Amino acid sequence: MKYRNALPQINGKDCLTDGGLETTLVFLEGIDLPQFSAIYMLVHPQHRQYLEDYYRSYIELGQHYGVGVVLESATWRSSHGWAEALGYSPEQLDALNRDAIRLLTGLREACETPQSPLVVSGCIGPRGDGYVAEHKMSVAEAEAYHRQQIELFADEGVDCVTAMTMNYIEEAAGIARAAAAAGVPAVISFTVETDGRLITGESLEQAISAVDAACDSPPAYYMINCAHPTHFDDALASKEPWVQRIRGLRANASKCSHAELDCAEKLDIGNPQELAREYRVLTGRLPQVSVVGGCCGTDMRHIRAIAEQRFGEAPVGNIA
Repeated sequence: MKYRNALPQINGKDCLTDGGLETTLVFLEGIDLPQFSAIYMLVHPQHRQYLEDYYRSYIELGQHYGVGVVLESATWRSSHGWAEALGYSPEQLDALNRDAIRLLTGLREACETPQSPLVVSGCIGPRGDGYVAEHKMSVAEAEAYHRQQIELFADEGVDCVTAMTMNYIEEAAGIARAAAAAGVPAVISFTVETDGRLITGESLEQAISAVDAACDSPPAYYMINCAHPTHFDDALASKEPWVQRIRGLRANASKCSHAELDCAEKLDIGNPQELAREYRVLTGRLPQVSVVGGCCGTDMRHIRAIAEQRFGEAPVGNIA
């Protein structure tokens, strides 16, 4: 909880974060992740060492540029509703969630420098499929469902919790409420379809405004993940105040739709340099964006290219 009351990324510090952890493990490293859950990496010593080395590579990249790094725990699919499908008891899954946070706090103790603060974030995924908004919960149901994992993260000393791949308003609002009750800053990251809207039809403006309105203590900021920049570029063209609430981007490498990605048998890594240029345009237009990383199909190649562009000259032009 070193930065819980003063997150560097909202206090003037640019930060990197990692690429698509799960797609890197499955498609590039050939590691089997049942249910696409990276929590398995903590079970076997060899896999655990790989995970630690993975984080260290991004820490080193952040240190190279003198920027912070947001370390997201390998817990995107490890809330208690996934225990049975993952083959763990609730107690075993709780222990793995704790271990995931302790891995990151240990890395911070070993690697942090004054120029590159390391923010420990407890990563939360949707209760269901991030690409499908079936079996929607109410705000109260979502708050109750996610409370256990968030309280566990808070107890382990995370600086914030980040809800990734949120595809409908009520679940996002419930997570934000549960985080506020636990005394932890929440970051809400929505995913959008190729038209820049949530799968349930709402615009990003509607989603952000609704979540803020549903919370006595609104999220610290918002992000967009698991969509290509060309899917949401137009949606962020507004000069209205809600756009300033977006401080993070974790885009997909591929321009494919969620439906196309769901059916893909091979990983589409897109073009790392092209993606980096698109980030440069977006962050030039949105100077409040302080956290940049990647999602599905991205890896160190993409994040290194994004870092080179992000911390270079002022951008020009539009995303093609």
